[in-house]
Amino acid sequence: MTENKIPVLIAGGGSVGLATALFLAGKGVPTLVVDRQDGPSPHPRATGVGRRTVEIFRAEGLQEAVNAVSVDLAGMRAKVAATTLVETDFTKLTTPEPVRVPSSIQDEPESPGILRGTCPQNYLDSVTLPAALERGAVVRYSTRLESFTQDESGVRAVLSDGDIVHADYLIAADGLRSDVRAALGIGVTGPGPIGNTNMSMLFRADLTPYLQGRRFVSCNIDNPAVGGLLVTIDGAKEWILHVNGEARVDTFTEARCLELIRAAVGDPALEAEVVSVLPWRPQAFVADRFRDGRVFLVGDAAHAVSPLGAFGLNTGIADGHNLAWKIAAVHEGWAGPDLLDTYDAERRAVATMTLDQAVRRWPDPRLHWENTPEIAAARRAAGVLNAPLVHLGYRYDSAAVVDPQPELPDTEDVSLVLDGTAGSRLPHRWMDHHGQRMSTLDLVSGMTLLTADETWARTAHEVGAALSLDLTVHRIPASETEWLRTVGIDASGVVLVRPDQFIAWRTTGVPADPETVLTDVIERILARR
Repeated sequence: MTENKIPVLIAGGGSVGLATALFLAGKGVPTLVVDRQDGPSPHPRATGVGRRTVEIFRAEGLQEAVNAVSVDLAGMRAKVAATTLVETDFTKLTTPEPVRVPSSIQDEPESPGILRGTCPQNYLDSVTLPAALERGAVVRYSTRLESFTQDESGVRAVLSDGDIVHADYLIAADGLRSDVRAALGIGVTGPGPIGNTNMSMLFRADLTPYLQGRRFVSCNIDNPAVGGLLVTIDGAKEWILHVNGEARVDTFTEARCLELIRAAVGDPALEAEVVSVLPWRPQAFVADRFRDGRVFLVGDAAHAVSPLGAFGLNTGIADGHNLAWKIAAVHEGWAGPDLLDTYDAERRAVATMTLDQAVRRWPDPRLHWENTPEIAAARRAAGVLNAPLVHLGYRYDSAAVVDPQPELPDTEDVSLVLDGTAGSRLPHRWMDHHGQRMSTLDLVSGMTLLTADETWARTAHEVGAALSLDLTVHRIPASETEWLRTVGIDASGVVLVRPDQFIAWRTTGVPADPETVLTDVIERILARR
């Protein structure tokens, strides 16, 4: 038995746990991840990586790496329906329309964060795990968090191998049935289980001979032998078949799974390898609190979001990103400990909104997938936000935002919502910066001040030095009038952006004493007073 001290212990090494470790380690916070499995899961529970998530990985320098492992969706149809693959003439399928993938990031006006297609969860982990290790995180598989206690000074955790870890903070990324959440006695609110139990069968088989040169994201299969959803993983040889799983798990033997897979394809002689089989049932809940002392909940431990919309994984990664910069700020001494209270205030509100949006879509998936004027009107009537708003348009309302305005001004157009309001994500625009074409999001490094005004820029440098704060200051050319208008200021204005690219404060005009004003704002946001 050994005893070790480390700033952050993460229980759970799934996608959210690994991403959170990456964010912390990237900010210089030593982090240990423990996970009961013997390695990363080969079974992707999700494939949709949203634009905000890609922006987050872009900030870590990993957008190209994630894009490289993503599945190219160019020309691929989103959804099709078939009796079996063998019996379907894919050349005659004209609806729904092919997936639109921008030819370059400059085709996407609201975000630089795009991928060429889907990114299965295990592929994403193949990027985040080595990146986290490279930045100094430690990941120990086949190791469980057995128990823990906490007091005002930290957390004492006992691991399954007998080691004891003394951590400043414990982050629970241990899934839907979180042992940490249960040990803390934190309840959950929401519908709970919704829909039927399903069986997810990950298999490898070359299905290209049956597709006639066509590809799809998912295919509804319906015949007397099997009904289910066939989902592409790599677009050629790796697939998942989801079927009703109300029967006992142990009845889904390898032979039974192969029988169902062959029935879905329509070829009884298909050569296929069953990689893994997982039962799952859609869940919908939010934990009653995301923080208990020095313990924080992230991902599925904090919220379960039904799969329609691909909101669950993306919400969990945003949890870790929000929490990581705040822990790093307190750990490094440039923020007060009360900043950590804003994690619950911000992320629980977002999770509640996201869950509500996922549940509202459940009865009529067209509200999520389609974008005709009629569907837009139906969304408004049902209280459903257009999907990009759920991914990109949420706003924070907490002590780490000055004069927040959490109400969204529009339910359809994300460009109208990302308007520079305090609490919203900084609007993206391409601009020339020192001879480079960059997104405004790329300018954010730590606490960042953007202004076209010389007085504000000079004051920001002085305030940063006085507060011993590494405050990044960028002079935006006054000629960038379109971006200034978009962010809601003029050439005399200023925008203060947090490390997570969310606007903490904005104002127009230079006051008589800008140094006092800026000092008060920063100390308020960072809980330094």
